[in-house]
Amino acid sequence: MTTNTPNEAVILGAVRTPFGRRGGALRNTRPDELLATALEGVLERSGVPGEQIGDVLAGCVSQAGEQGANIGRQAVLLAGLPAEVPAVSMNRMCGSSQFAVHAASQAVAAGDLDFAIGCGVESMSRVPMFLDLTLGKGDFQGFDGIHPDILARYPIPHQVESAELIADHWALTRRELDDYAIESHRRAEAARAAGWHREILPMTGVDKPGATITLAHDEGIRAQIDEARMRTMAPVFRDPDSGAVTAANASQMTDGAAAVLVGSRRAAEALGLTPRARFRARVAVGSDPVMQLTGVIPAAQRALDRAGLTIRDMDWIEVNEAFASVALCFAREFRPDMARLNPWGGAIAHGHPLGATGAGLMAKMLTGLEHTGGQFGLQVMCIGHGMATATIIERL
Repeated sequence: MTTNTPNEAVILGAVRTPFGRRGGALRNTRPDELLATALEGVLERSGVPGEQIGDVLAGCVSQAGEQGANIGRQAVLLAGLPAEVPAVSMNRMCGSSQFAVHAASQAVAAGDLDFAIGCGVESMSRVPMFLDLTLGKGDFQGFDGIHPDILARYPIPHQVESAELIADHWALTRRELDDYAIESHRRAEAARAAGWHREILPMTGVDKPGATITLAHDEGIRAQIDEARMRTMAPVFRDPDSGAVTAANASQMTDGAAAVLVGSRRAAEALGLTPRARFRARVAVGSDPVMQLTGVIPAAQRALDRAGLTIRDMDWIEVNEAFASVALCFAREFRPDMARLNPWGGAIAHGHPLGATGAGLMAKMLTGLEHTGGQFGLQVMCIGHGMATATIIERL
């Protein structure tokens, strides 16, 4: 159990850009600009001077093209932080920026740094998914860049097929997946309309030469759902008789960035700053590479065990909606209060900018805890090739 110590890592700020549809309002905004915006925003809102930051740890999945060459360092320089502030870019796939927040908090708790930023970015409009794997080889045709001995041991399928395998294993029907997706949009639209997302930094993007567009909310949310069309959409890979996973009950490809500023309690108090939350557990696990996405179950259980808490203690549960089947298998195993699971919707509605989603969900969860007066929040994310990350925070 975390105790109140001078080097205890606390969250001082957490922000995100709006999540924009692939090819949408943020399509002409470079990823380094997205991340620089998040860095500038978290510094301004937290009140921590830029020269106090000891390190910037940036999650990014497709580290190629405009997201190559250590995009974390490029964003630091673009944001106008002192040149003495270092940065590193890391790839734990979908859990990249959640892990970046873990690493930042661990460095602070170890006494190595007084302040650090865990952040992430992905522009899926400008840097196509799998570009790092396919660069120079044309379009993605499967995991042909992975060592054949790995594929002989673990026949890793596309994540869509893993989502189908999850639906098969937990006997989740197509109707259940679609119902869940509809509810994700409904909750996300309710939160958007009420103006609850105080963590979002409005952005102005270039629509076309000489014209700008301002985005202050998540672009993928559908205020009105064409339910009949959703329920008749063809499955992505399987035939209609055996498939349940469609584009409508899976996460959207998205552009965005997010940042979480972490400091030691001692250093924060010396600057007169008020901590917003502390960490009760940080977990990363490996899981079956074929099912891929079920690691959320052991990761969440390990985090709860480390924190000495149960699922019933959680006031807010953020399960990344990579696919509806992931959130629903989590619900089948833990039987949480469903009103507390993704209360403001999830990636099915607001999108999943791979490297940014972890820090973005952390910012959303903290805002939600403050809005509702909740104490404990659990965030868990599935990761490709069989991994998962989980974090429990306590609002202060």
